[in-house]
Amino acid sequence: MTPGVAAAAGLVPAQAGILPEGLNVSFKLLPAILVSGMLGIFLVIGYVFKVADTEGMWVAGRSIGNVENGMAIGANWMSAASYLGMAALIATSGFYGLSFVVGWSTGYFILLIFMAAQMRRFGKYTAPDFVGDRFNSDTARAIGAITTFLIGFVYAIGQARGMGLVGLYIFGDLGLLGLSGYQSMVVAMMAITVGYLTLSGMLGATKNMAVQYVILIVAFLAGLYVVGFSNGYSTVLPHIEYGALFSELGREFSEPFVNGGYYLWIATAFSLVVGTCGLPHVLVRFYTVENERTARWSTVWGLGFICLLYFSAPAFAAFGTDLYASEIGPVYGDPGMTTAAGDVIVVLAAQLSNLPTWFVGFVAAGGIAAAIATTAGLFITGSSAISHDIYKNLINEDATQRQQVLVGRLSIVALGVITTLAALDPAAPIAALVSYAFSLAGAVLFPMFFLGLWWENTNRQGALAGMTTGLIVWTIPMINEVVPSYGILSGAAGSDGVISPLLAQWVPAIGSALVAVPLVFAVTIGVSLATPEPPEKTKQMVRQCHSPEPMGQQQTAEEAITGDDGPSPADD
Repeated sequence: MTPGVAAAAGLVPAQAGILPEGLNVSFKLLPAILVSGMLGIFLVIGYVFKVADTEGMWVAGRSIGNVENGMAIGANWMSAASYLGMAALIATSGFYGLSFVVGWSTGYFILLIFMAAQMRRFGKYTAPDFVGDRFNSDTARAIGAITTFLIGFVYAIGQARGMGLVGLYIFGDLGLLGLSGYQSMVVAMMAITVGYLTLSGMLGATKNMAVQYVILIVAFLAGLYVVGFSNGYSTVLPHIEYGALFSELGREFSEPFVNGGYYLWIATAFSLVVGTCGLPHVLVRFYTVENERTARWSTVWGLGFICLLYFSAPAFAAFGTDLYASEIGPVYGDPGMTTAAGDVIVVLAAQLSNLPTWFVGFVAAGGIAAAIATTAGLFITGSSAISHDIYKNLINEDATQRQQVLVGRLSIVALGVITTLAALDPAAPIAALVSYAFSLAGAVLFPMFFLGLWWENTNRQGALAGMTTGLIVWTIPMINEVVPSYGILSGAAGSDGVISPLLAQWVPAIGSALVAVPLVFAVTIGVSLATPEPPEKTKQMVRQCHSPEPMGQQQTAEEAITGDDGPSPADD
């Protein structure tokens, strides 16, 4: 396995040196003005659409249309891992990187067919809300809320790393208060993100995501076409013409499975598919629209917007890889391209093409917009898990809307602080960090969403057993591979940086859902069959999720069958 794939799989720690080789790390006036103006716009939009109630804070008043929600889905989804990390993986690990394109795209087809409309008809605020009410369990709600918060934390570390690396190109290695230039960029970018989110909530975040999508997709596609044309790589359609570079880039880039076996490819792709269907910040987008039809169409629009970038990333990776080999040094081997350089290969490609500084800055700005958009979605869902699912439902059932919004805003600040601290010295490349969150979502939440919507006999005992099993299966490979990279249990790790190479081979942290999901399904179904069936009211709620009868904009499945606006019962 090459260093690129090993890093992607979480088998080695990130490079000690965070500065990407070859990147022009210096202050650039025009790009700095461009990015500062963009960040200022985000703050203004957040202020204009600031909210004071829980409907606006968590689900944008359920008022978002299908195209706007599709753009928000695109921006929410195309994080630094898509804009930067996916091209990086393809550049450093070749064919293995395509497992990310396949996994992240395929997941949306499952969402479209099996979950989007049904989730909207269930009609709650958050993903833990669904788990708690569907399985009549405050314990399940708490596990779902903690998992949601943990997903947001792990996922956001990758976004913060992307902001910091791209910020180095624009603002230079400006260390502040004893921090390095990279660390200073992480702190500054995260502070701005937290700033507008504490004002705006989901409503302002959604409006910002539509703007951020336009910025990131124009920047990415413009960069791809200009880099391709200026270097003679492509003339009309770089998505196809980049194939002419295969013979020049070497077998590490183009030969299937040379950088990783079939099992790792399948495990990664599978984990990304099911993880997509279990990510709370993705599923909450279905709660922000008027009805189930809008949920379906916004998913279609979102998938279309996403594919514009996903079909382009392999070409950008090929162009960047060739330029790196020509201008800097060998991409593969020892030492080869570092993970830091790989994570900014899109910006490097534009820079090494000798394009105007302002244009390279525009491409870099797209990466920052992508990272901020996803961070916004993650922080909103993480804060809603703390404020709505834990504080309101478990701690203070009489909490006013003002108290809930205040706790939500404090949760955003807390999540921002711990994410920033973790991102100051990240343990893995962007795409690997994000993939750990996908494995967690796929192992713990996806089976609960799928079975909860499609098998009415799934009960509380089965859900609790399944979620616990998923957490255990996800945690073991994380301890095996990731914990030693932070210096914890490093004495038990071997020369390859993992405690058990055999476990890392068959249950890799980056693809642990391949083992976890079938096991969680089996445990959940088995325990549900061995214990009493759920209440009839719960079964009726599941049937209502599939009913052809229209529902009101603010109506939930529970209200549709009972007319009761009160909270769902809890059996434990």
